[in-house]
Amino acid sequence: MLSGVPQGSVLGPVLFVCYLNDMPATVLSFIYMYADDTKIGREVGTEEDRKILQADLNRVEQWSDEWQLKFNSKKCRVVHFGHDNNKATYTMKNEGVEVPLEHSTEEKDLGVWTDDKLKFAGHTGQVAAKGSQLLGLIKRSFVHRDSDVIKKLYKALVRPHLEYANVVWHPRYKKEIEQLERFQRRATKLVCSLQNLPYESQLRQMKLPSLVYRRYRGDMIKVFKYLRVTYSVRSNDLLPRAPVTALRGHDHKLFKRHCRSHVRSSFFSYRVVISWNNLPNEVVSAPPLNSFKERLDKYWKDY
Repeated sequence: MLSGVPQGSVLGPVLFVCYLNDMPATVLSFIYMYADDTKIGREVGTEEDRKILQADLNRVEQWSDEWQLKFNSKKCRVVHFGHDNNKATYTMKNEGVEVPLEHSTEEKDLGVWTDDKLKFAGHTGQVAAKGSQLLGLIKRSFVHRDSDVIKKLYKALVRPHLEYANVVWHPRYKKEIEQLERFQRRATKLVCSLQNLPYESQLRQMKLPSLVYRRYRGDMIKVFKYLRVTYSVRSNDLLPRAPVTALRGHDHKLFKRHCRSHVRSSFFSYRVVISWNNLPNEVVSAPPLNSFKERLDKYWKDY
């Protein structure tokens, strides 16, 4: 084998990561790598910033030539963020000839479709299409559809697609929220004995929470993990703590920062502050994660 990574091997991906390990040291801009997917980003406010980013692209190409792991310039895209972005053109080499990289308004990154407006409307549509396909498959494949069968199939096959990485693309418009909730409503209607009941009654009969509740619950679990240093990141930069003099309630309150745009207010680090600060001390001070989940469910159920 002259190149590539054997599919299904255990050692192959580890060796591949080791092979790429020195690439970030060649650039000055932010670089994010996951397996064979590499992204370079930089805040470009001046012509000098644009030249630095182009120079980083040239360095990465030089590294790829040296280590015989060439980039496919036809698969490389540029996504511009920001209202006042001048949308400069960047180039990479294709068979020794510099060609401009194609501008894109939406790209799939680790399973999430991200657009240049950060609205994630395209991703919501993709999730809806996948959910519809899976529900149709269940309906065609199973004649006997009781509550237990549909619940297990829905939780195993459909709901993971509706919730994957929703901390990032959390829907903020009523249209998108109802679009996603509609698929859980379709799933509960597959149970013959529940078809004539209201949606809320169907959820109670099947002991399923709404997708809206699941998203907010997921946000709180993620905050809990960040504050308990489950992730190897500086959580205080993402979720700054409130000053001690301003604390009322529990001792783990977050600082509520000001934002001027609706898009910014929907970011994870902004939208979770009010919900987290309103939790009681006995919930946020739960020792293990499972205990936090139980206390959170009980508190919101009673609340």
